[in-house]
Amino acid sequence: MIVLGVETSCDDTAAAVLVDGRTVIANLVSSQDEVHSPFGGVVPELASRQHVRHILPIIDGALTQAGVGLSGLDGIAVTRGPGLVGSLLVGLSVIKGISYRWDIPYVGVNHLEAHLLAIFLDREVSFPYLSLLASGGHTLLYLVRDFGAYQYLGGTRDDAAGEAYDKVAKMMGLGYPGGRVIDQLSKSGNSRAISFPRARMKRGSYDFSFSGLKTAVWHYLKEREKDAWEAQKADIAASFQEAVVDMLVAPTLRAARELGVKRIVLTGGVAANSRLRQRMTEATRAEGMEVHVPPPSLCTDNGAMIALTGYHWLKRGRRDDLRLNADADLTL
Repeated sequence: MIVLGVETSCDDTAAAVLVDGRTVIANLVSSQDEVHSPFGGVVPELASRQHVRHILPIIDGALTQAGVGLSGLDGIAVTRGPGLVGSLLVGLSVIKGISYRWDIPYVGVNHLEAHLLAIFLDREVSFPYLSLLASGGHTLLYLVRDFGAYQYLGGTRDDAAGEAYDKVAKMMGLGYPGGRVIDQLSKSGNSRAISFPRARMKRGSYDFSFSGLKTAVWHYLKEREKDAWEAQKADIAASFQEAVVDMLVAPTLRAARELGVKRIVLTGGVAANSRLRQRMTEATRAEGMEVHVPPPSLCTDNGAMIALTGYHWLKRGRRDDLRLNADADLTL
């Protein structure tokens, strides 16, 4: 089965072609980083306009790279939520048109589910596994029992981890996207130089909270002359990152212990963070657990994970019609 996957949930326009749910024969992404960089974050209206501009060339490029025409597709998968509603509508509207004109079955895919399954594009992982989904828009913990069987365990009560990275980077004038620049700067800093707070949830909760940490960084900067904190940028970045990683690793490991799960999967854009990968690898090894992380290109938003998820639903006989709508707050 050859499936085209299209992703437009936020600021990346992506398309991929997948064969039999395993082999990626094309995977293209058009980034909008330069468009949103002056604002230190994604501007929804600008994101929608960029999707309109790039979606057809990206789809055409993926099909060309794969050596497949529209008539050669067995199905199409497109993100229907959650995300920015304007961005979602661009992708969904285009795929509805293609599906109708070429009589190709299509399914709307939950963006969160696609992240949870992205690991299968890189390797086989036995069920059940615990998945930490950390990105600019989400920080969630799920128990993945099988394809289509997910148990929500916890999530952020305020900022997502990636959102905290972007906001702290903006405070420090480091540029956008914040996660990438802070991760790089941290490599030359001392992660123990500043003791930023770690949020601890009540016993029994697997939730996360990053707003207090973000505010602590803001106060640290405000209480010092700019020249003073500019001289210790690397230490601030490293100390902030270490706090974020602590708050991601601790609840995830606790959940794995309490649920008796031996496999942990990291996914989402923040899963590309080098320190998170290192710390989770060390922590799981000490606990006799396994950790699995997709390559960075499959952690961030991409069309391949949408095609993979769509493949499984199409294989089960699901088909969506033209009444399907985008859902910015779609849950899993």
